[in-house]
Parts: sequence; C-alpha cells; structure tokens
Amino acid sequence: MTRKILWLSLGVLATACGDGSDRRASQRGGSGGAALPAAERPVVLFIGTSLTAGYGLEVEQAYPALVQEKIDRAGLEFRVVNAGVSGETSAGGLRRIDWLLREPPAVLVVELGANDGLRGLDPEAMRQNLREIITRTKEANPEVRVVIAGMEAPPNMGQRYTEAFRAVFPELAQEQRAALIPFLLDGVAGRRRYNQVDGIHPTADGHEIIADNVWDVLERVLRTTAGVY
Repeated sequence: MTRKILWLSLGVLATACGDGSDRRASQRGGSGGAALPAAERPVVLFIGTSLTAGYGLEVEQAYPALVQEKIDRAGLEFRVVNAGVSGETSAGGLRRIDWLLREPPAVLVVELGANDGLRGLDPEAMRQNLREIITRTKEANPEVRVVIAGMEAPPNMGQRYTEAFRAVFPELAQEQRAALIPFLLDGVAGRRRYNQVDGIHPTADGHEIIADNVWDVLERVLRTTAGVY
C-alpha cells in the first residue's frame, strides 16, 4: 500500500469535529483474583487526535478502551485515560499537557502529528512540541515510560517534507528512549471496510486493528513497568 493511499483516509482529519472532552476508558475486570481498585491503578495516558478520541464511535469502541480490555485480560493493573481531542495538533497537545499531568501517568502514549502534517506545519516545530510534552511528563514523573505513535505526512507536501516528517517519530523515540509504534494506522488507512462512510475515521473494526498495533508495543512496556514478564 502506498503512502498516498494511506493518506486518503486522513485527508480532512484536521477539520473533524469532536466534543473536545477527555475520555476515560471503562474498567472491564477479568484480571482475576484480588485487584487494585480502578482509582488506585497507575495511569496509562493517551494524548492524541480524533483517532484516539474515537470520532464517530462510542467511547468503549475506541482503541484506548480496547487496550484497557487487553490490559485487564493480561492481568496488568493499569488504568487507561483517553485524552484524545479531534483536530488536535502537537502544539495543542503541548498547551493541554500541564492540565493532564495533574495526575502524573506511569505510561504516556503520544498520538500527535497527523494534523500537523495535514496543515503542512514545520516538522521541526512538531518535534520540539512533542519533545516538550515528553519533558514535562518526565518532570512530573521521572519514572514514566513513553510510547510514541508514528504517523505519515500527505504526499502532496513533497518528498522533502514527507521524509522530514516521517523521521521525527523514530528519531524522537531514540532520543527519548521511548518505545515506537511505527505507524498507528497500519492495516487500516486506505481500506474502505475499516473506515466510516466519510472514508476518514476508522470504524469499530478498524479500531480493533489499531488496538492490536498499539498492544504489540505497549504490552512489553506495561510488563516492564509492572515488573511482570
């Protein structure tokens, strides 16, 4: 699948509307045995765009809630907080991060950058915004573990831009010693059956695939954080 096709499903992501509220994934139980009350569990904070917010779906259908179910089935005592907002940019995420850090997370998952690419914003400015989000989170909790979700820029921005944009995510992950999800929408973008009628936002089935993409990386991070192997 070419990157051009992948970005057909993201063409107007920056203009999508959402309620702008932080969403918390529900606890599903299933970890077995005695478990910490939900409110006492370490937080896995997802900060992101409409992809994380679950635009057009019920909150329990969005991938962060599906990840919570995977966490519970694995017997790992973490609590997912969904802080996705439709139309969010890296600069918007930076403006919100201090408020979100009122409860410092044990794990931060950063899904930002798609709207920067769609708007043709400077990749270096995006890099700095993402770096500052991670820096402030580490200041709030020096032990935090970070996961970065990679994205792609639209090809109409030109090869130099798309290459510079693409490089930000793996380079920042290496710099910050963060785990990397190579491409959040792998297997979903550009595939009609996994996107809503607008051709832009993933369906519930699409979010199932995204949750698998995230879990492939996040599970190892959570087990390391919990000291469970």
